[in-house]
Amino acid sequence: MELVIDDILRTVGDRKLSHIAEKVLEGRRINEEEALYLFESNELATIGHLAEYVNRKKNGMNAYFIVNRQINPTNVCVYQCDFCAFGVKKSDPRAYEMSMEEILGKVEETYREGGREVHIVGGIPSHWGYDKYLEIVREIKKRFPEVVVKAWTAIEIHHMAKISKKSYEEVLSELKEAGLEALPGGGAEIFSERARKIIAPNKANAEEYLEVHKTAHRLGIPTNVTMLYGHVETIEERVEHLSKIREIQDETGGFQVFIPLAYWPEGTRLGGRRTSSIDDLKTIAISRIFLDNFDHIKAYWVTLGEKVAQIALNFGADDLDGTIEEEKIVHAAGTKSAYGHSVDRLVKLIKKAGKVPVERDTFYRVVKVYD
Repeated sequence: MELVIDDILRTVGDRKLSHIAEKVLEGRRINEEEALYLFESNELATIGHLAEYVNRKKNGMNAYFIVNRQINPTNVCVYQCDFCAFGVKKSDPRAYEMSMEEILGKVEETYREGGREVHIVGGIPSHWGYDKYLEIVREIKKRFPEVVVKAWTAIEIHHMAKISKKSYEEVLSELKEAGLEALPGGGAEIFSERARKIIAPNKANAEEYLEVHKTAHRLGIPTNVTMLYGHVETIEERVEHLSKIREIQDETGGFQVFIPLAYWPEGTRLGGRRTSSIDDLKTIAISRIFLDNFDHIKAYWVTLGEKVAQIALNFGADDLDGTIEEEKIVHAAGTKSAYGHSVDRLVKLIKKAGKVPVERDTFYRVVKVYD
């Protein structure tokens, strides 16, 4: 379906929304006040059309996925965040730690199946030394040099800097030398100091998280960035979060993709309710409109579920993530999504959404088009 500017404008009855729509369609940047107005608007269809207009200018009809595996080496974590159902104390009967051979075994499975990336995040155990993080990256890269290692969130990098008494630049440089090629976006949660004190008071703050990413960008390490929404944050705090991300992207250009993550409350101390599909789609669409300096917006099928993720591919998102194989973090909080998907399943999901499935690598280089 072609998105015609006149058709979009014709559907807008709200004067202010019409002004915002004109700016978007003319390729001009919207401000924080206008983004907030979109969040408060009930014109979901119009917002979705605007987001998809922006997306198709950037990505055409392509919708991306990657053959990858998520590996969570341990769920033991020193930061007992109230929003998280995954991290536990070492004494908890649910606690586990994977051996190096177990980790390498998971990578080997992925490699045999054509996997191009391992995504490594997990708990942060107090008894792990700095060298443990380096060793995991180094051993994977030594055994499987063709597999891209995307590992350790900014929270984990901050923790490594603390325990090693090294700077972010030193830590990231040593990880890069060991074989690290990209950083995942987890740990951003929400940048509001007020909300962060409620959901994750002990982990790295927003400034520290963002400084890790800026340092990575200076070192030539591309990164992803996330926003956890639907817990205690306000709409104003969501817009503030997006604004900080956009500002840094203007400065460094080092973010590859923005990933809105819907909060799942089951099993958490924080509790709360699951976000609605309307909220999910609106957040993705507004992210696409506001983050005009990002090429990619992800509809993470693990948190959204298959059906909403499919719809999101027509609300501004252009990426479903990947096969993943064994996601544990969001599943601990109650998502009913599959633990992983086959390539065939992802291709079918994308085709049924009316898009062209494109297998990519970590850096959004095209591997195969399923036309």
